[in-house]
Amino acid sequence: MATNSTVREQQSSFPNRIVQGDCIEIMQQMPAESVDFILTDPPYLVNYRDRTGRTLQNDRDDNWLKPAMAEAYRVLKQDRLMVCFYGWTKIDRFFAAWHGTGFHPVGHLVFCKSYSTNARFMKYQHEQAYLLAKGNPPLPEHCISDVRQLKYTGNALHPTQKAVTSLIPLIRAFTLPDDIVLDPFCGSASTCAAALLTGRKHIGIELDDAYYAAASARLDRIHQRTAAKRYAGVLAA
Repeated sequence: MATNSTVREQQSSFPNRIVQGDCIEIMQQMPAESVDFILTDPPYLVNYRDRTGRTLQNDRDDNWLKPAMAEAYRVLKQDRLMVCFYGWTKIDRFFAAWHGTGFHPVGHLVFCKSYSTNARFMKYQHEQAYLLAKGNPPLPEHCISDVRQLKYTGNALHPTQKAVTSLIPLIRAFTLPDDIVLDPFCGSASTCAAALLTGRKHIGIELDDAYYAAASARLDRIHQRTAAKRYAGVLAA
């Protein structure tokens, strides 16, 4: 866990980096109303374990849920939006946390998958997220569909890794270039990558040491590729 001095040092270069540590503690040290959009995929409270045995921290109980959502609400600017994935079997706990902090739902997203992650009474082939508002955000210039495709990533970097291409349309719809996008549960940094590739700034927070390392390395690779493309463009001009 990051110490207070480490957090302050890491935050000195915010945004456009990933910070390791507890997202509640880190957001508590962020200025109020300092981010433009939140896009996050927190633990679903289901004690998830993938086929290789990988697990997620804080996926057994909801002790973190209300304080994390309270800090997310505080650091989000007035009249802005958050997209938050959730576990549908625990929707009562997520809604209690959202409503308790002041968020109100203005949309619901269903992400269809070409594969099932589980099969019991049915084959479960979708994930879902709520579009939550703080205050009264303006309507987007271009509406996107609330039924979307979630491409399979192979989960090489994280057991619940989201495809960057599935997140880019959300960032483009609900932010402007140079806006700051926050992901308090950044996992493999898909949200941060999507922000970077669309000309937005990003702040990612990740608790797990291994996933933090993988996410940081991933962002470094993307920075290197984009820098190389810009350099090639300059040479071609």
